[in-house]
Amino acid sequence: MVVVEVLSAGTGDLHQPIASHRSAHMQTSILQTSIFIAKLLGPVFVLIGIAMLLKPHAFRALLQDFIKSPALIYLAGLLGLLGGLTLVLTHNVWALDWRLLITLLGWVSVVRAVVTILQPQQIVLIGSKLLEHRNLFVGAGVIDFIIGLVLSYFGYST
Repeated sequence: MVVVEVLSAGTGDLHQPIASHRSAHMQTSILQTSIFIAKLLGPVFVLIGIAMLLKPHAFRALLQDFIKSPALIYLAGLLGLLGGLTLVLTHNVWALDWRLLITLLGWVSVVRAVVTILQPQQIVLIGSKLLEHRNLFVGAGVIDFIIGLVLSYFGYST
């Protein structure tokens, strides 16, 4: 048996199912959240990407200092977990479109943060290996820049 709720009096159509009204409202709300997050993260990724492309030596120096500091590693893990969980809890959208990028960024942040907190020695090992590759920061800068452009495009053009 299927139960269909109807809208209350005063809406004009007493027989319009509430479920379809709620569904349309939820879709609009989810899209608004996606657009807000894209507007927030897009420019940040663009800026970080440009900075990594223009000053890869500065990012190498940051990583060298970072892996020498257990306090910074822990703090990065904690902040990454907070940011990642915020994304996952507000935007766990598994649609095959641009919004999936936001969801994946959230889950990657959560996983990376958990590893950072529970296995900081792995972060030091990975960081040391990354420092061996001179062009790594240029490649990472390009990836961040592209992610930022995609998010900015969908955030600001929608």
